[in-house]
Amino acid sequence: MAKARTSLLRSGFVHVALIIYTVIALFPVFLTVINSFKDRASIFRNPLGLPDAKSFSLVGYESVLKQGDFTLYFQNSLIVTSVSIFFVLLFGAMAAFALSEYRFRGNSLMGLYLALGIMIPIRLGTVAILQGMVATGLVNTLTALILVYTAQGLPLAVFILTEFMRTVSDDLKNAGRIDGLTEYSIFFRLVLPLVKPAMATVAVFTMIPIWNDLWFPLILAPSDATKTVTLGSQVFIGQFVTNWNAVLAALTLAILPVLVLYFLFSRQLIRGITSGAVK
Repeated sequence: MAKARTSLLRSGFVHVALIIYTVIALFPVFLTVINSFKDRASIFRNPLGLPDAKSFSLVGYESVLKQGDFTLYFQNSLIVTSVSIFFVLLFGAMAAFALSEYRFRGNSLMGLYLALGIMIPIRLGTVAILQGMVATGLVNTLTALILVYTAQGLPLAVFILTEFMRTVSDDLKNAGRIDGLTEYSIFFRLVLPLVKPAMATVAVFTMIPIWNDLWFPLILAPSDATKTVTLGSQVFIGQFVTNWNAVLAALTLAILPVLVLYFLFSRQLIRGITSGAVK
């Protein structure tokens, strides 16, 4: 009884902490959204106030739609982000399954090697990455961004998914083998459905840095045809004058896909984060 009560208290504390953190994290988002519907003077006069009849303005959204091809920028961001997440989840889950399921010499060293990317930022290799993309003719292509973001997201995916896959019952997998299932069938039909919370967690934590990244789009794909929405919003930031209405409107539009993904996977995300805290 005492153990169950302790587990319940831990679960409640974790959920309350996550709610508080979410409120604090969403406050800048709230400010960005409400100020995107104000005129320039009201943004600086009363940044914390809600737009009213006098301050309400859609000039920022009008500027976004008129200047720059933001439909193309959104399309590029969606393609790069969705394809990168797909490859990160696929290759990361396959590597995690191999590390958690099969015992071989060098298993621990291989896991450590795959996790090194968490400790060593990929941006340290920007010059070498750019040289490689130039040599292969991939500069100003979405493929270059997809390759970089897939490599960037794999270490964290392998690290998280390996721990979750080790909790999958060996009896279940052995029963599948007795029934004649191949290793691929066991992986896709038995293991992956049981680690959905972890997959959702990896997807969310992978999407956010990809969608919001400015560094690699600026270095590898700065042309108008391959700009992402984050890079495209920089056209409104000048050396001497900044169109804050347009910047806030562009950022508001860029935030929407992240919020939609968060609300779609929020339950799985919380389960994935708290699963180890309530045992």
